[in-house]
Order: sequence, then structure tokens, then C-alpha cells
Amino acid sequence: MQYRKARKLSAGRFKRLTGVQKTTFKRMVKVVRNEEKKKKKPGSPSKLRIEDQVLMTLQYLREYRTQYHIAADWGVSESTVCRITQKIENILIRSGVFSLPGKKQLYQKQTEEKVVAMDVTESPIERPLKNQKDYYSGKQKEHTLKTQIIVDLESKKIICLANGKGRVHDFNLFQNSGVRVGDAIKIIADKGYQGITKIHQLSETPIKKKKGQKLSKEEKQYNKSLNSLRVVVEHVNRQLKIFRILSSPYRNRHRRFGLRANLIAGIYNYELETKELKTKVDTKTE
Repeated sequence: MQYRKARKLSAGRFKRLTGVQKTTFKRMVKVVRNEEKKKKKPGSPSKLRIEDQVLMTLQYLREYRTQYHIAADWGVSESTVCRITQKIENILIRSGVFSLPGKKQLYQKQTEEKVVAMDVTESPIERPLKNQKDYYSGKQKEHTLKTQIIVDLESKKIICLANGKGRVHDFNLFQNSGVRVGDAIKIIADKGYQGITKIHQLSETPIKKKKGQKLSKEEKQYNKSLNSLRVVVEHVNRQLKIFRILSSPYRNRHRRFGLRANLIAGIYNYELETKELKTKVDTKTE
């Protein structure tokens, strides 16, 4: 479906088609158009309008069909689909509009206590030809790429991501990511981060049952209350995996996976901010 038809869709159907709101789509088109104007040597014009190039990229991330099928729908070659999607992805991530705050924000001095939730989600991949053991996740029983997500519980925005291979333990991924957390920031994580209190004292993880013993009622209640807070990051994971490139078996080169994950997370943050601004405007109008 080209943009001339897609723009006639309702807001809900457009969101289902592309994974983003119409306002977000228009912002993307504006970013790409401004970047194209900066080129001193634009070269030969593309067969597709900028709106269609952005739409093609979103459809690729949203549906994750093969480039052959997308090329057949748009009447272009597979190499054209590959070149356009990578170009649009690079422009959007470099613009800063869809970038994440970054791990430096976690180490800034805070005047008030801040609570963040941390979790790891896994994306399946095709079985690698080399070093298969490095990508095999015992938890998922398949080869995966891991993505560590840190979310601000108050705003529900993603602060930063970190990527690793499927075999890497969640806690080791945290240590390898180089994330440094300020003393005023409280971390809530799952059982995969047992031992994090040795690195960051203001951390909480569920109480793990000892071998041959049962948890007391107080311990079960503590775990339940902690999980009710941590569920926010699970909801964020679900929002990100609306884009099937993160939930379906990843077929592309692994080195580009992190860029795409960060771009999708940046889109999520942008839409969250847009929603907050709209709510504030509506409240003032009333």
C-alpha cells in the first residue's frame, strides 16, 4: 500500500499498518526531507517519494517480510528495498529525534530518588553457522540475541538499551554494558539479576527460594509487590515487539540489530512524549 492510499486510513488502522501514529509518520518524513535537502550532490532521484520510502521502511520493521516480497509489492528490486530501508534507518537514528536519553542519564546526580526497572528480552535468530554455543539461550531453548532494557517507572520511557548474545547471563550483560547507576537511583529487577546489590546497594530483586525450602507468606507478598512494579518493563517489551523484526527470527546481520532496536525504542519514547503533550494541551483547554 502506497502512502497516497495509506493516508486515507483512520488513525487506528494506520497505526496497525505501520506501528506508528500519523503524527509520528509526518515527523519522520520531515526529518528525512530536511536531510535530503542538505545533500550537495543529490544524485539521480529515487523512484519512490520520501513518504513512500518511510512507509516501506516501517512496513519492513513492522511486518518483517522478506525484501523479495516487499520489492514485488512496490515494483522495485530487492537491492532497492535494502538500500532505502538502511538509508531511512540511518537518517532517523542520526537525527536525534528518535534517540534514547542514554546511560549517562543514570549517573547524573539526582536531587530526588528515582526508580528504574530493568529486564532482558530475547529475540530469536536463525541458527548461526559458527559459534552456535555463544548464541544458544538455555532459557528459551533456541538461539537468540538479548536486549537489556532500562525503563523509568514514573515516565515509562526507555532510558537505554544494551545488546548481547543469547548465552550471556542477564547479570553479566548488565556488567558488560558499562551502565553506571547513581546512588539516588533505585533499581528493580527480576531473579536474573541476583547479586546486583553487591554492585549497587539501592537495588531490589525477588527473593529466591532456597533448595528444599519454601518462601514464607511475607516473602511471597514482597515478591508480589515487587513484580507489580516491575511489570511496567514487561509492558514496554510488548510495545516494542509490535514490530515483528524484534519478535520474529532475525535473518539479517547481527551488527545492525542494535541500531534497529534503538530506533524502535526511540519511536516508542517519541510517541509517549507526544501523547503526554497532547494530554497537557487538552487539560489546559478544558
